[in-house]
Amino acid sequence: MGKLSAAITAVGGYVPEFVLTNKMLEEMVETNDEWITTRTGIQERRILKPEEGEGSSYLAIKAVQDLFRKKQVDPKEIDLVILATATPDTLVASTAAYVASKIGATNAFAYDLLAACSSFLYGMSSAAAYIASGTYKKVLLIGADKMSSIIDYTDRTTCIIFGDGAGAVLFEANEEGLGLQDEYLRSDGIGRTYLSMDAGGSILPASEETVKNRQHYIYQDGKTVFKFAVSNMADAAARIMDQNQLTHEDVSWLVPHQANKRIIDATANRMGLDHSKVMMNIQRYGNTTSATLPLLLSDYEAQLKKGDNLVFAAFGGGFTWGAIYLKWAYN
Repeated sequence: MGKLSAAITAVGGYVPEFVLTNKMLEEMVETNDEWITTRTGIQERRILKPEEGEGSSYLAIKAVQDLFRKKQVDPKEIDLVILATATPDTLVASTAAYVASKIGATNAFAYDLLAACSSFLYGMSSAAAYIASGTYKKVLLIGADKMSSIIDYTDRTTCIIFGDGAGAVLFEANEEGLGLQDEYLRSDGIGRTYLSMDAGGSILPASEETVKNRQHYIYQDGKTVFKFAVSNMADAAARIMDQNQLTHEDVSWLVPHQANKRIIDATANRMGLDHSKVMMNIQRYGNTTSATLPLLLSDYEAQLKKGDNLVFAAFGGGFTWGAIYLKWAYN
């Protein structure tokens, strides 16, 4: 038997039906369509309406159902479910465990993984390690976030950026040398105060005062986060290319976190990539946090070919960032 690698063998995605456009945001906060589009590349984002009473698990389940629709998978054969999310249904009970039960993965163990916008990237590393070890055969990795649940729609610095959505991939063993090839993952606690939600955790539990002070919404120091994201995401992508002697001609696709079009462009330029090789859907979904990378795969799946070299890159709060080199496993 050849050396085992971990390959993605199926993908699925889901975004809610409701579309929040830039024009609609003009009626909510002091901003305009041109300003948002020019600075972020975002034109609209999807929102899971509050009256639907559903959380990130709902989005995750829908994405997995889409994956199951496209690939015949017996849920009982799934060994592990990893849910990458910054917005779990609750802070104590595992959302991944609930999702696994609802999709019929009754023989799987499950856990949540939180690394802000890098959650799915870190999840890829974890899922691949489980597969490559030979211990497990099928690992389901989901990225799902209901960002609208922690967004203050009176704060124009954050409400224009984020949307809701989910994506899922199935990792299985491969003996053809396809799948995850290399990774470069990093973190730096200096970012803790620049992109965060002040209340709701163990430092500042929920209280009447924290609610009144609107401390249960996400806060972002945009300029600082942008500066770190541009340099570190581009550096990580270039680093993974250097580690594997990849030229811009060798890279079939850049799969970048969809935070800001200017950050994506800077990463592609650092890699020397033509922009026709850059996956992009930020204009339609905004930043869906843990869901951006798998949603890109879902949207571009039909264009991917077996053997394609993909470079994934992400940057998130905390700070967390990195890049992964993966060879696509199917047509």
